[in-house]
Amino acid sequence: MATAMADRSQIGAVYAAGMVQGVALVTFPAASTIFTSPSYYGLSSTAYGAMFLPQAVTAIAGSLLGARLTRSWGIKRVFLIGLVANLAAMLLLLLSQTAMANQSLAYGMLLLATTCLGIGFGLTVPSLNTLVAAFFPTAVERAVLSLNALLGLGTVLAPVFVAIFVGLGAWSLLPLLVAVLLVGLLLFSVRLPLRVAAAEAAPAAGQAQARIPGRFWVFAAFAGLYGIVETMNGNWATLYMANDLGATTTYASLALTAFWGMVTVGRVLFAAVEHAFPEQRTFHVLPFVAAIALAGIAVLPTGSIGLGILVFGLAGLGCSALLPLTIGFGQEELVAITASVAGFLIAFYQMGYGIAAFGVGPLERFTGLDLRQIYALVAVVALVMAGLSFVVVSRPAERTPAVQPRHVADG
Repeated sequence: MATAMADRSQIGAVYAAGMVQGVALVTFPAASTIFTSPSYYGLSSTAYGAMFLPQAVTAIAGSLLGARLTRSWGIKRVFLIGLVANLAAMLLLLLSQTAMANQSLAYGMLLLATTCLGIGFGLTVPSLNTLVAAFFPTAVERAVLSLNALLGLGTVLAPVFVAIFVGLGAWSLLPLLVAVLLVGLLLFSVRLPLRVAAAEAAPAAGQAQARIPGRFWVFAAFAGLYGIVETMNGNWATLYMANDLGATTTYASLALTAFWGMVTVGRVLFAAVEHAFPEQRTFHVLPFVAAIALAGIAVLPTGSIGLGILVFGLAGLGCSALLPLTIGFGQEELVAITASVAGFLIAFYQMGYGIAAFGVGPLERFTGLDLRQIYALVAVVALVMAGLSFVVVSRPAERTPAVQPRHVADG
């Protein structure tokens, strides 16, 4: 079904990169119990959360600069640099294990690793979306949906692999596996043309001088709040399951798998039922689902491991289509900056990611709140999102009916 613009090799490379990027993105949060275990790195909650700040900062920079770098260097080079950055992250994670006796040195390596991972995410994901849209110009939505699903599959596989490898007593096999896959992708992709003329062309003068509309900040606020809600589940689920509910590493990883699995399932589900259940309604309902799940997490009794897995799955459903829909609505309405909407909103999503990834530790330390109470606070954030969703789609009459929740593949 692909046009002459792309052959099977290019398509295979791009889709494979999407799945591997998903695994790489969740490798660090999936191994949260390893990082905080006294038997391994022995990090505090604050140190664990701070580990993701460089990732958020560099992912924001990559998202904002990606279009300019593509015009200067070409999309193939940006894509390859993203893969190299991901590879560097995995190699640094592997190397850090040799320095665990020196916690400061090991932690420095982890910070460098998450810095590289942010660069990889910020450069690779926009490139993948641009490439797959160019490969299938007559079926863009279906093609990007497939990419999104594969990236989501990668996020599901990471905690599964951690559980398996921890059970084997060799958790480091996960970054090793991802590194091997990335080397294979690099060797395979470097021989491919991977060129999109439209993305590499200089912008028109009108585009270059376009001002950011005031309505953009409504979308940006929603994306930032969503980043907090998603990250509270994606980065802290395994620690909550292990420390508050008493789950083993295997069951804690299963809860994270349930979350990311339902994020992926939800995106596909709501795309499939869009005619019966309009996207605007989905956008209004899902924040309430996320709020209910977060409130449920906050009140789970110790030992309710199975229920914890189910509630984290519900949280994944609540998060599922929100960011792609936000970007889709923004691209449709904010036509003056449509080429930049995705990168800008991903940057604000990453700001929310950074707040939630780092903020839990200081909240516990300086306010005395525990993880349950912080989940309850984030349930309130989800309710604020629910109210804001009616502002984001406050003018449905001006919209065309074809807004799709899969214009952007993300973690």
